Amino acid sequence: MDYIKKLDDVRKQLDDLDDQMVTCFEKRMELSNQIASIKREGNIGLVDEAREQAVVNRVVEAGNPKYKGEISVFMRSLIALSRLRQRKALFEEKEINLLPLPRIPLKKDIKVAFQGPWGAWGEQASLQLFVEGERFSFNSFEDVFAAVKEKKVCYGVVPIENSQTGAIGEVYDLLRRYGCYIVGQTWVQVRHCLIGIPKGKTEDVREVFSHPEGFRQCDRYLRNRFWDLTACSNTAAAAQMVARRSDKRYAAIGSRRAAELNGLAILDEDIINDPSNQTRFIVIADVPEYDDNSDTVSIIFRTAHRSGALCEVLFPLMAQDVNLSRIESRPMSGGKYCFFCDLKGN
Repeated sequence: MDYIKKLDDVRKQLDDLDDQMVTCFEKRMELSNQIASIKREGNIGLVDEAREQAVVNRVVEAGNPKYKGEISVFMRSLIALSRLRQRKALFEEKEINLLPLPRIPLKKDIKVAFQGPWGAWGEQASLQLFVEGERFSFNSFEDVFAAVKEKKVCYGVVPIENSQTGAIGEVYDLLRRYGCYIVGQTWVQVRHCLIGIPKGKTEDVREVFSHPEGFRQCDRYLRNRFWDLTACSNTAAAAQMVARRSDKRYAAIGSRRAAELNGLAILDEDIINDPSNQTRFIVIADVPEYDDNSDTVSIIFRTAHRSGALCEVLFPLMAQDVNLSRIESRPMSGGKYCFFCDLKGN
């Protein structure tokens, strides 16, 4: 019981100290409002990195060296909140006007691009998303993005992540390069099969074609089978190659639909490592579409290349109770990185 009493005593001191800190914090926010007013009148920029660093350095030097790291994080957090307060005061409700005007989602005469031949998982995703749409096949992901930007199609459907193998880096890079907007998404259940010519058998197979992702997602099945593995641009393209060769020594890893479209047979089904494997496909457009039903916001940003820079960007999200559901980093030139985030909310 003595320990409980000691703990309660210390907690009481913490509570009292917290009350004092909140009072001091509120005073700091009021001063931040005053700074915002002065910056508005003087047309002064919101961020002054040199001043912020000087504040952190001064407080760290004045504090107990034992708590140097904690003091630095504490002050940077305070500064981030002060900056957020200033931004609210400066922009008020005007910041929403910085967003591009959305269009109403199209309901008719929809043209949709996907990567790969007919029977590709991209075609399956486009069927799920646009039942009435006219679909167009393109050779590469970049061709899909270019078709959208050049207004040859209304939408593009491309994969962005797999539940087993993770992010598809090329698509993230193309999003940044082409500046397309994500306006929809769907998940496609990936059920890979070993497909070959009719009347063929697995023991006849000597070489297998597929996309590298297909090999990775089925590597347990392939582990003790001494087949040559040849990479193709797409699992549907692999099925086409087997159909053209029409030889029982060749097989492909792909979908049941790819087999049906190419007149092939299922030699072995559901060979994927994880039966729950899914691929997330996004819909891209050259203009944004959002309304009251939107529930995810995707953003791209860069930070300064220094300690704590990423935390400073994410801190306001926590302060505004915004849930970050996904973050990916991608390399840029000069050793820099950009970040892709999905935020829950409208």
